[in-house]
Amino acid sequence: MLKQQMLYEGKGKKLFATDDMDLVIAEFKDDLTAFNAEKKGNEAGKGELNCQISTILFELLEKNGIKTHFVKRLDVQNMLCKKVSIIPIEVVVRNIATGSLTKRLGIPEGNVLSQTLVEFYYKDDALGDPLINDEHCKILSIVSDDRDLEFLKSQARQVNAVLKDFFDLKNLRLVDFKLEFGRDKDGHIILADEISPDSCRLWDKQTNEKLDKDRFRQDLGSVKVAYEEVLKRISK
Repeated sequence: MLKQQMLYEGKGKKLFATDDMDLVIAEFKDDLTAFNAEKKGNEAGKGELNCQISTILFELLEKNGIKTHFVKRLDVQNMLCKKVSIIPIEVVVRNIATGSLTKRLGIPEGNVLSQTLVEFYYKDDALGDPLINDEHCKILSIVSDDRDLEFLKSQARQVNAVLKDFFDLKNLRLVDFKLEFGRDKDGHIILADEISPDSCRLWDKQTNEKLDKDRFRQDLGSVKVAYEEVLKRISK
């Protein structure tokens, strides 16, 4: 399966066409961005680590009945995926208060939430990916059916249940994470994008050391070293 023309370049990946119109190749980049790309950086090897971590987690979710765009990992930095039409909603799942939730609601960082929180954000860089609700989704014509929104929420909670237990066994706390979904060629909604320390907040279960992109956001040290530790733990 060979790369053809580049179809899209995002903050963390490039997507390339293949000789199969229903499949694309995702190349994971070493670039780092934060605060809606106001802060930028690069750390060699980060893309390879995210590709390997995402592969493990997509395979885990597939085994647990979650349909994803993942087909297979081609090499350390490239993943073969089903081509999807991305739904412009970032689905954020929160188990522990931190980040924007702490800023918006004043919940102290580190507080375990009384229930899992699922939030929608409008995927639009120019607007700063604002927080939206179900009514906004319908007004913006992002979805035409309430059942689609309920499906996104249900899938997000199922993903959380699988990942939270898995990471716990690896001595990691799944604080929160972002998911993206898309429609495949048959119109079915499936999980897409990536699942990695770029899109998940992961803390060491004993020390609460941050092993995710917050290391870049907050200048806490090497991202690569932290991602290597995550990969080592989840590979066992």
